[in-house]
Amino acid sequence: MNTIDLNGKTAVVTGGAQGIGFAVAQRFIASGARVAIWDLDAARGADAVASLGEQAHFVRVDQADLGSVEAAAQATRDALGHVDILVANAGIAGSNGPTVDYDPAEFRKVIDVNLIGVFHVCRTLLPDMIAQGYGRVINVASIAGKEGNPNACAYSASKAGVIALTKTLGKETAALDIAVNCITPAAARTRIFEQMSQTHIDYMLSKIPRGRFLEVEEAANMVAWLASAENSFTTGAVFDLSGGRATY
Repeated sequence: MNTIDLNGKTAVVTGGAQGIGFAVAQRFIASGARVAIWDLDAARGADAVASLGEQAHFVRVDQADLGSVEAAAQATRDALGHVDILVANAGIAGSNGPTVDYDPAEFRKVIDVNLIGVFHVCRTLLPDMIAQGYGRVINVASIAGKEGNPNACAYSASKAGVIALTKTLGKETAALDIAVNCITPAAARTRIFEQMSQTHIDYMLSKIPRGRFLEVEEAANMVAWLASAENSFTTGAVFDLSGGRATY
């Protein structure tokens, strides 16, 4: 494993109690950072922090609720001080089905969590980074946001929105030592699969030229570099983690 220097940095990782978020938190702590795990699941969050050790801190948050996000930000500042790094990873898959039959309430729920939630988190934490003139933001989008997966209209649309939001924020903060980028992973075998049909899981695997799903540690490796001071020029960019699926 390559060495990434995050000594003295404080990171917020949303959805950090499991999956890609937990792998990112592990890599950050191994690199010297302190990490605030933001997650809706209090039991899993407590377990994650117990596993990660004294460099980790848990805050329960519902990112679809701006008030909850603002309270989590203040609790994090009180516990850990300034925030240097944000990994906006939390999200839901939503149900699978044709767009013409998709439940409008379900569509809105997915957008509220995956897109509005990322907006809430970025809007709340970026002012701290702007004030200190330094920050790193990594938003977790998806290959579905580039290509649009059939029978996943809400998820695909939400992740396309995250890509566009990332590009906007990258331009707005480019004059400072702030980098706002996103990753577009193919599917990783995490608990989010529990929300998907087996047919949809099989479809996703069939589209990956490497012939396997992403390992969460592979995502964490890329995120760790994007979160470092070495990433000093690239901003508003999309980093592919699709195993060869992406065509642009």
